Amino acid sequence: MYRILAMLIAIGVVVQAAAITYAMFDIAHKTDDGQVFTKDTQSGGIELHATVGMMVFPLIALALLVVSFFAGIPGGVKWAGITFAVTLLQVALAYAGKPVPLIGVLHALNAFALAAVASLAMRQARLAGAAPAQAAPA
Repeated sequence: MYRILAMLIAIGVVVQAAAITYAMFDIAHKTDDGQVFTKDTQSGGIELHATVGMMVFPLIALALLVVSFFAGIPGGVKWAGITFAVTLLQVALAYAGKPVPLIGVLHALNAFALAAVASLAMRQARLAGAAPAQAAPA
C-alpha cells in the first residue's frame, strides 16, 4: 500500500503538469479565436488541476503518512513525512501564487521536488521488499 500511494503521488505530478498545460493551451486557443478569458471563465484543465492539487494530493499524502507507521519500511516514515511536507508546501505555494504570480514558478519547481521525494519513498519500499527475499537463501 505504501509503494502504491507513493507511486500515485509521483504519477499525479505528471497528470497535474498535463492538466495545467492543457489549460494554458486551451486558453490560448480560445483567446486566439476572440473569446475573452476572465476570472469567471474556467478551463477544464484548471479545474482538474485545482481539484486534484487541493483535495486529492493532500489526502493521498496523508494516507501515505498514516500507512508509513504500519508498513515497517526502514526510513518509510521519514520519506512519507517529507512527501507530506512537500505536498503541504505545494498547496501553500499555489495559494501564494495567486496574489504574487512569480511564486507560481516556485509552485512548478516544487512539483518536481514532490515527484522526486515520492519516488524516493517508493524506492525505499521497493528496497525494503527486496531485502527479505535476498536474505532468505543465506
